[in-house]
Amino acid sequence: MTRILRDMRDLLDEGGLRGSFLVRDLDTGDELGIDPDAEFPIASLVKLPLAIATLERVARGELDAAARIDVTPGRGTARGPTGLSRFRHPATVAVDDLLYLSTAISDSTAADALFAMTPPAAVAAELRRLGHDGIAIRHLTGDLAQTPAERLAPADAHLAHSLAINAATDGDGHPIAQLDVSRANTGSARAFTDLLQALWRPSKIHPDAAARVRELMADNLLRQRLTPDFAADASRWSSKTGTLLNLRHEVGVVEHADGQAFAVAALTQSRVPAVTQPGAEAQMAQVARTLRDELRERGRPGPRH
Repeated sequence: MTRILRDMRDLLDEGGLRGSFLVRDLDTGDELGIDPDAEFPIASLVKLPLAIATLERVARGELDAAARIDVTPGRGTARGPTGLSRFRHPATVAVDDLLYLSTAISDSTAADALFAMTPPAAVAAELRRLGHDGIAIRHLTGDLAQTPAERLAPADAHLAHSLAINAATDGDGHPIAQLDVSRANTGSARAFTDLLQALWRPSKIHPDAAARVRELMADNLLRQRLTPDFAADASRWSSKTGTLLNLRHEVGVVEHADGQAFAVAALTQSRVPAVTQPGAEAQMAQVARTLRDELRERGRPGPRH
């Protein structure tokens, strides 16, 4: 086991990555990870707690999922934003559809329309009520589009990544607020694995809220990161990604046809100043899959005599 973890750490290092990984068998509780308690800014992963908090309020009758909300377009021009963030004209969208846009296609304008109803402090309080203290929620998702990357021409985007890499302090402070663990929305692989466990197995989360979040994660359209290693004809992969400058994250659950199910959390930080890093994403997936494969073998019944 030590050798597997050492090899996976080496693989991450070869790809210029450090990370917080945890894979857990949702039925046995058996788990395997690499620095699972390391805290990272979570970028768009915050949209999972936001969806849970919104749906908990729907379940209590405080919000109407069919209520129509007027949304100002995001007027985004930077590469990457999706959905309402790219709209040019005002739109009226139901709360439940805002949840789809925010969670399944990671639309930050839709997310902030939901945050307008349940602000960050209220989402954080909802998480605490549900027994999840490891995820800090401090700011809106629109703040993720207020980094040096948005003020540079696309050809100079690597400069923003260089700043993200080189300006961090030993204590994970950073002049870019969204990368400073004392100011950003933050969490760890363990905190998100616990949240996934609560969504896929009975917990304090209302069953209707949990079911809707699982459905939204199954509809995730951003599938270039861990999906190639976890989705198959004999398995179902449901997930949420998070990306900001040199941060690349994904958390999800793989459910196998034989009944085994594993929560997977992969939070990474790159030291390579490049916007597009398919090799790093492939290495993330390889590490997560290797940890899952080891646990899956442990959980298989032994030969009968």
